[in-house]
Formats: sequence, C-alpha cells, structure tokens
Amino acid sequence: MSTDFQRAREALGARLRELRTEAHLTHRQLAANLGWAHSKISKLETGKQTASIADLEAWVDATGALEALPELKNSLRRLETHYRSWRRQLAGGHKAVQEAALVEEQQAQTIRVYETSVVPGIFQTPDYARHLFTHSARLRRSPRDVEDAVRARMRRQDALYQPGQKYRVIIWEAALYAMIGGPEVMAGQLDRLGGIIGLSSVSLGVLPFSAALDLTPKHGFWIHDERNVVVENLSAEMELKDSEDIALYLRLWDYYEQVAVHGPAAHRAIARARHTLGS
Repeated sequence: MSTDFQRAREALGARLRELRTEAHLTHRQLAANLGWAHSKISKLETGKQTASIADLEAWVDATGALEALPELKNSLRRLETHYRSWRRQLAGGHKAVQEAALVEEQQAQTIRVYETSVVPGIFQTPDYARHLFTHSARLRRSPRDVEDAVRARMRRQDALYQPGQKYRVIIWEAALYAMIGGPEVMAGQLDRLGGIIGLSSVSLGVLPFSAALDLTPKHGFWIHDERNVVVENLSAEMELKDSEDIALYLRLWDYYEQVAVHGPAAHRAIARARHTLGS
C-alpha cells in the first residue's frame, strides 16, 4: 500500500473521529448506535480500514453531521486515486520504477496508451530513453542510474514479441517532431517507430495535426485492461481505479482512435517527420 494512499486514509479517519467527538459519542456508543463491532470504529478512525459510501452515510446520520457527507465522499473518492509522488518513487532511481511498470504490464492483456509529446516507453530506442532518463534525473535531482534504467525499459519491450498481450497505442503527431536528444537520436527513434507497425501485438495510430477535433489532445495516459488508468504529471503519477474515471478515459481513448490514422497512413505520418531530419 502506498504511503500517499495510507496518509489519505488516515486523514479520512481523523475526520470521522472528529465528527464522533463533536457528537460527544464514545467508540462503544457509536458502535452500538450503528450495530457495528467496536473494532470497526477503531479501524476506520485510525486508517486501518477503508470506509465505504454506506459507512459514511451511516456515520453522519449517527453523529448528526449530514452536512459533512459531501466532503467525506470527496475524500473517499480521492482515496481511489493512488497519488505516487515522483520524489518518493525515484528516491532509489529510475530502474525500480521501470521494473514496477513491467509487473503492471505483465498483469494486463490489453494496454491502451495515449501520448501527446513523447514516444511511449514500450517503443523507445535505448538512445531516446537514455536522453529522457538523464534529464529527468537532473530535473528531479534523483539518483542517476541511467544505464540500469535503460536496460529495464528495454526488458519491458519483450512483451511486444510475446503472444497474449495487445498494445493499442495512439500518439499525437507532435510527439514525432519533438526533438528529443537531437536529430540523430530522433532519426533512430522514428525508424524504430515505423518498424513497429505490422507487429501482431501492436495497433499504432497517429493523431494528425490536420484532424478536425471535438476534444483537445489533453494529457497522456495508460489504461490497463479496464482495471486502472495511470496518468503522469511533473510531480506525481496517479493511478485511477474508480469505475467512472476508467469509463471516462476509455471513452476519450475510443474517440482518439476513431480520429487517428492507422496502417499505411500512420506510416506516412512517421515518414514525413523522419524526412524533416534529412539523411
């Protein structure tokens, strides 16, 4: 269980305890009023058990604090988002993060990916990945285990050649022109990306600049089956498990897939970007 998740659960428990004490109820009195075991009250208040919506509704009813229910529901919803700060994740370097991603991906049969500004790690060349890891470590002042991280990322790519997994990937065309590592690195990366098209385990689409969009490109995200969504920002990685959140991202991914170009058209989009780099 992540430290961030546990702290959020403890914060919710502290708020429940506050409502109980404001109502001048002891553990045993509240448990008796609700028909619960005394131990459940203690576990909820100390963050050792996660409350359900029904638990929260019963709690505010028993403590006469109905006005607190929306706040408590929002707190519970945030619990379903595992907020993993990069500062904590990268305390030991990038290699451990790559190994954790490998475990996550091995547990999924279908992985949907949408990226706006970077080639997904599962398709990256060693040089492209090396440049990203080097400058990420510099920015975040984390341990520089760059070569170990590159090797771990390359091991993730073994799944592309194994039966049983499917990668459905959409890349905004801007990612093909972002000059990561300079022309030589990008040339190798685009050549690699063009070669990915045709693999039986991969469906690769490009969201072109010319597409008429009803929705903006937004941020990148990964969906593992229909089990969770992983979203990154500069300071943290968020894992969304709420069913409504997952459904929202699935609808957005489906929209991007409809607008994106695939097959030969995707290959031509990659070739155009490659051509701008010359020989």
